[in-house]
Amino acid sequence: MELIFLGTAAAEGWPGVFCTCEYCQKAKDSGGENIRTRSSMVIDKKILIDLTPDTYLNSLRHNIDLSKIKYLFITHSHQDHFYPQELHMRMEPFAHLPEDAILDIFGNSKVTKIIEERIDCEKAKIRLNTIHPFDKVECGEFSLLALPADHAPDEESLLYIIKIDNKTIFYGHDSGWYPERTWEKLKDFYLDVAIFDCTFGNNNQRQGHMGIMAIIEAKELLEKYGSINNKSICIATHFSHNGGLLYEELVEVLQPYGFKVAYDGMILNV
Repeated sequence: MELIFLGTAAAEGWPGVFCTCEYCQKAKDSGGENIRTRSSMVIDKKILIDLTPDTYLNSLRHNIDLSKIKYLFITHSHQDHFYPQELHMRMEPFAHLPEDAILDIFGNSKVTKIIEERIDCEKAKIRLNTIHPFDKVECGEFSLLALPADHAPDEESLLYIIKIDNKTIFYGHDSGWYPERTWEKLKDFYLDVAIFDCTFGNNNQRQGHMGIMAIIEAKELLEKYGSINNKSICIATHFSHNGGLLYEELVEVLQPYGFKVAYDGMILNV
């Protein structure tokens, strides 16, 4: 199974779209892993998690044929994770797709309502699926379980446990400290890969998003449950410049605790 981290930043990107702070300037000056677009991930070039404003650019950078994406899972409706205008480009004359090029989109009721109101799903070859916390999706290629996040209070923000080829991934952002129901469900799984929200960086906050201290504690709790062990791959992502640490600084802080620090274009074979 191949995971490609297309983007690894919070809503404003890094450097921030209009920001002049010292951390954005440092990112511009140093480049490389410090240039971050809005967070999303693609699995085996068939499953896309979140459709960001940067998806098209990242598909070109990382050789992703978006016409081959069969499943799109949206975590929540915030604009850095859900850019529905792009779906209009699946229709003629903007795209010439085979008749069987159906894109299954899964999201909460707010996400699917927005798509229904803005997009002609039949012409765009889209099949909508509304899912709720603890709903399961089963198909021949994978299985998925949606879990509740601590994020947007006005919608059911979702986290995902995805099983492919006997490997299990926990896609754990955007979220602050996980709701109790989510913690209880995580006890039922062994996670080969656990992906954590590290938006706040050095700031010890854990409502809506997490930071370094929170994800260290979350990892320790999952170890206590037996959900992860020393063979599990733990990854920090979804970084904001307000967290105050560039890539090498994040590696220096997080590596001793067993975390990989994600960067745009990072490829992980599991």
